[in-house]
Amino acid sequence: MEHFTKILEGYQSFRNKYVHGDSSIMQYLSDYGQKPQTMVVSCCDSRVDPALILQCDPGDLFVVRNVANIIPPYEKDEAHHGTSAALEFGVCFLKVDHLILLGHSQCGGIQALLDESRVGQNDFISSWVSLIKAPRCNECTTDEYAKLALHQSYKNCLTFPWIKEKVLRKELEIHLWFFDIKTGEIFTYFDAKKEYLPLSVE
Repeated sequence: MEHFTKILEGYQSFRNKYVHGDSSIMQYLSDYGQKPQTMVVSCCDSRVDPALILQCDPGDLFVVRNVANIIPPYEKDEAHHGTSAALEFGVCFLKVDHLILLGHSQCGGIQALLDESRVGQNDFISSWVSLIKAPRCNECTTDEYAKLALHQSYKNCLTFPWIKEKVLRKELEIHLWFFDIKTGEIFTYFDAKKEYLPLSVE
């Protein structure tokens, strides 16, 4: 119950900070709608909250979270595509300028991909993480493979015609970020150097 009490106290703090008073952010967002310039595709992992990591206010980020922060390939069929629908809304309707693919260390979804035997209940997990087609690396750590998975998600992004078009027109920039849970540090991929380096705030 102590944990749930913390959640309720957090709700009250949220209302005190963002709702009450003449400069209510929530009132403003209600009146004028959301206009985020950045979309984040992040993992469901409870330790990886994009708004908390980036210290953003409501309305700053358009966020979709799924197991292992995977971008599926473009598939226009009769199946249900939650992440693809969120991408379409963020890119085509909200017209975000930046799309951040946020991977992280110690990812349980990537661990499930590398060792399916570790998954107990498994109606959906293995099928979902199998969307990652990165080359298997027998000597790769989970974190190293999570970074490879980011590159596969990036490639999948470009299978969406309206994402590829905006990237080519330089109307959308895609970022590959990797969050290290232990150090609280973000590493970003530099294509020119073919490596992940600490994110610079300058």
